[in-house]
Amino acid sequence: QVQLVESGGGVVQPGGSLRLSCAASGGLFSIYAMAWYRQAPGKQRELVAAITSGGTTNYADSVKGRFTISRDNAKKTVYLQMNSLKPEDTAVYYCNNPDTGYWGQGTQVTVSS
Repeated sequence: QVQLVESGGGVVQPGGSLRLSCAASGGLFSIYAMAWYRQAPGKQRELVAAITSGGTTNYADSVKGRFTISRDNAKKTVYLQMNSLKPEDTAVYYCNNPDTGYWGQGTQVTVSS
């Protein structure tokens, strides 16, 4: 069984930065792809960024050039560095393991002046 625990959310002003972390326990983290999703109020959950076991990344068009996904296999942790944040980035951000289907509990990100 894989457990995913997100941290790093909070309230930030437009233009600010946050770094989300997702710590995994159980399973073989280094062989898994990992992903970040987000869900804003009244909207469907959407893919933000993903990273393969080999480090290949892909991003939603809305965050390209602003967000960076990375992973540290030794720490079993995946990160989402979010820069130049906009109010429309406000959402609950979820960590996901596509290979097993497990989700974290989510962390709230609010971008507001």
